[in-house]
Formats: sequence, C-alpha cells, structure tokens
Amino acid sequence: MITYEYPLNERIRTLLRLEDLFERTLHFINGESAQEHHVALTTLFEILEVAGRADLKFDLVQELERQRQILLSFRNNPQISEDALSGALYEIEQASSGLLAMQGKIGQYLRENEWLMSIKNRAAIPGGVCEFDLPGYHYWLHRDAAHRQEALGGWVRPMLPISQGIAIVLRLLRSSGHPDTQIAKRGVFQLMLGGRTAQMLRLSVDSSDHYIPEISANKYAINIRFTDPESEARPRQTEADISFGLTFCNL
Repeated sequence: MITYEYPLNERIRTLLRLEDLFERTLHFINGESAQEHHVALTTLFEILEVAGRADLKFDLVQELERQRQILLSFRNNPQISEDALSGALYEIEQASSGLLAMQGKIGQYLRENEWLMSIKNRAAIPGGVCEFDLPGYHYWLHRDAAHRQEALGGWVRPMLPISQGIAIVLRLLRSSGHPDTQIAKRGVFQLMLGGRTAQMLRLSVDSSDHYIPEISANKYAINIRFTDPESEARPRQTEADISFGLTFCNL
C-alpha cells in the first residue's frame, strides 16, 4: 500500500516538508561516507530556510498545549488506558519544554557560523562546492567519519525539539481520521465538501495498482485524477476504475 498525503493549508505543508528534511538529515548523518555527510549538511541548510519562514516554534508550542488539554479531559475515562494517556502527556510535556528552552530565532547559531554560511552560499550554485571553490570544506570532508558525525550532530541537535514537536503533531493529525474506500470512475474522483473541514488528506493506493493520484483541493471540493506513469509520453489519465482509501485528517 502506498500512502499519499496532501496538505490543505500552508501550516501543515511546512510541517510535512520539515519532517521529510529532518528524516533525511538524520539518515545521512548516520552514514560514514563524505558524500552522505555532504547531503546531511546541505539538507540542514534547507531546514534552516524552511523553519525560518514562519513563527514555527510558537505554533508548535500552542498546538501541543491544545492537545495536552484535550488529553487531560480523558483522565479517569474507563475506556482510555491511563498508562497510554500518561505516556502521551509526558511526551507532549517533554517536547514543549524542549521548544520553550530554545532561544532566539530557529537556527541562529548556524547563521552566525561564517564557515557554514560560506558553504551554504556556494551550495546554492550548481557545482559550487568543488575543492577549488572551498578548500576548507574539501579538507573537512576528508576528516575521519567520526569527526564529521560529531560536528553534524552538534549542528543539528539544538533544532531537534522542532523535529520532536512536529513528529507528535503529525502523528496526532494522521490518527485523527478513518479511511473510507472510494472509487475513481475511469480514473477521476470528485467530492464536494459541503462545509466539511480538513487539514490534510491521505490517499492509500494498492502498490499493485500502477497509478499516481494527482490531487487538487480547496475548501469547497476535492478533485483526484489517476494517471498512468508507464505511458511513454507525459502521464495520461487512466480509463480504469481505481479503488483507493481516502482519509480526512483534522486536529
């Protein structure tokens, strides 16, 4: 099963982008080659750009507090596991504390590092980080892997509370809805929302169905068109009826 997620507002779009960037950075930090650590660093620069565009920290703290209050209302509910509830509350409180402990603008310590910013500026140019452009960076990439991992860990660690807060909010968002089976007749599905609200759509398509959903949506309607990626020219809309799962997610 392949799941496609479609954010319905800019706030959720930013969270999804940052989730992907943090996962990529942490994955490549755990590698040992210079190429993997180069990707980790350039992805960290992308996090810096995306996270600096909005008052992300305040939004996350506010949302986590709202979710904490909702969970507290389930205290003493016989249908809710007290252990699971306590664990969820503890996780939220830890994430909130980490966010509140962050000082200043997100990633400001990176912006104040002239060496890193020289790499960031050159990385925006295709082929701009060759050894003849940045000999100091070339030397760093030839240090032993443990040294590079320690440096990368030190650069990303202060921003991990952002990653942890995003993980909690998106997990709650994804679990907020229940999938309904829908049919796209001849590859097309349309649905009028009629006042129904959502922050994100999740589409689940069987991996054996070799079709790609192209989604467009607004507060009035959802339009989904399934295309055939195997076509020789640009992807064309399929004529087949496609069964898929559709979930409306809303916090």
